[in-house]
Amino acid sequence: MAKQIGYAVVALGNLAQHEVFPAFARAGENSRLAAIVAADRAQAQAAGQPFRAAAYQIDEFRQCVQREDVDAVYLAVPTALRCDYTVDAARAGVHVLCERPMAVMADECRRMIRTTQTNHVKLMLAYRLQFHPAHAKALELVRSGAIGVPKTISTDYTTRIEDADDPRLQRRLGGGTMYDLGVTCIHAARTLFGSEPAQVMAMAARTSRRYGGDVDEGAVALIRFPDERLAHVHTSFGEEPAAALRILGEDGTIELDHAYRHDLPVTLALSRRGERETLAFEPTDQFAAELAYFSTCILQDRAPEPSGIEGLQDVRLVEAIYRSARDGRPVTLPRLARPEAMSGAEPEVRKGILDRRQAG
Repeated sequence: MAKQIGYAVVALGNLAQHEVFPAFARAGENSRLAAIVAADRAQAQAAGQPFRAAAYQIDEFRQCVQREDVDAVYLAVPTALRCDYTVDAARAGVHVLCERPMAVMADECRRMIRTTQTNHVKLMLAYRLQFHPAHAKALELVRSGAIGVPKTISTDYTTRIEDADDPRLQRRLGGGTMYDLGVTCIHAARTLFGSEPAQVMAMAARTSRRYGGDVDEGAVALIRFPDERLAHVHTSFGEEPAAALRILGEDGTIELDHAYRHDLPVTLALSRRGERETLAFEPTDQFAAELAYFSTCILQDRAPEPSGIEGLQDVRLVEAIYRSARDGRPVTLPRLARPEAMSGAEPEVRKGILDRRQAG
């Protein structure tokens, strides 16, 4: 395979135009934008011109993934469409980098995993926390015992959506605060605790007329992990923007502001035994790092992380959160059997997954 992986980016929204496309210029050592797939061909041509990328309309996706210079796709389409595009790409032998959340339903996630495995292509979820230095430091502190045994995680992720036509406000497209914002918080909590949720209790507030749409405007979930550990997740589409993460342990706390933002400085505060230490982290190019990492996994035949299994776990929990909010009672999560074959993963990735399995 060539030393550069050619990508087809599917969708032409703000994320693709302002974050993903520019990242290719900084990940050019092993990643190249080969094609853009969008509803409007003229817009795709204009966006792709600086990269000499081919332009396709949405209904030409299968034709696009047959190109010899398209090795992978970056899926930034609405959540409800990600399963079908993943399946079509995998059947064409093309690797998939999929925005989070992975899909609307866990059964769709399982189909995505099966199809990529059957066709021997790689599937990675675009969480990007692994490329966030503040999160890496927080995880290092937790694992080193800096705050003792972590007991509770509390996180708030809120924003305002003013456009009633925004896909995140449309149920048919997979909208909802937990799908758009909550999965990142859930993924962070699972990573920090190193185990899988056992039970969830949640409540949701319906969308107000001000914001339109037919999904929840806000939601709060209390998640029980093994060993009596708890996570509190709060999301909203109608509140002052916030992205805060707090990890409370037996001997101290870790707090991050702007915790899930890639474009703002992040402050990490470590408090223990009456003393407080702060660390500052400047914004980093997480999109270029993500592309370079996935391309490296393809070129070196490594198993990328976060994997489809990670995406499935998060979607299972989002489904349980909305089911609990609807029924007004706790939902217990069945254990997920993890694949035993981990030979393709890097040693540290394999060890992390095995450790999590044992802990959960």
